[in-house]
Amino acid sequence: MVRQERAVRTRRLILEAAASVFDEHGYEGATIGEVVARAGVTRGAVYFHFASKRDLAQGVVEEQFTQDGVPERTCKLQEFVDTGMVVAHLMPRDPLLSAGARLSLGQDVLDDLGGAIPGWIGRMEELLVAAGERGELLPHVVAADTAWLMIAAWTGVQIQSQKLSARADLEERVSGLYRHLMPSIAVPGVLASLRMGPERGAQVVAEVEASREAAPGI
Repeated sequence: MVRQERAVRTRRLILEAAASVFDEHGYEGATIGEVVARAGVTRGAVYFHFASKRDLAQGVVEEQFTQDGVPERTCKLQEFVDTGMVVAHLMPRDPLLSAGARLSLGQDVLDDLGGAIPGWIGRMEELLVAAGERGELLPHVVAADTAWLMIAAWTGVQIQSQKLSARADLEERVSGLYRHLMPSIAVPGVLASLRMGPERGAQVVAEVEASREAAPGI
């Protein structure tokens, strides 16, 4: 058990180091040697967990799905909003999310690597399907179509925010995206209750951190 926990910690340490390297240099510019130096582990330890640089990049892309930590909500459309707002809050602060975005988009994308976008579309679609089952959606809404459109729009907002302000305004811009989108999909009673302000991501992150402190053994 101790050995297993050590392996988990080492893998996480390697992923965090790799994320910072990919985020700074992109896929082509990143080297295993730099990851080894930043992680403070041996080259053998890196290759024990990841067979190649490609596998390491894939690990970084996949790891972002563990980063948002959005609590489950009774109102699934609030959870839908919270997911996008938490990622907007964390992306400028978390190299794993930032590197995952860089590896999934633009010139650094690998044709056969895949990327995070299909996973995010799937997650949002699941939330929208659940929202529909709870009567939160307007009758015309098709969950798959709306999820695709939302992630495409979110991705565009992220790219423009990165180019124009180094993501300094990302939370404000994503909040604006939700304020424009949600009236077209949410029933009026639910829409009136949704919290979509630019501060929402930070609020949810603080909520999660408070819950962890209250239950440190979990």
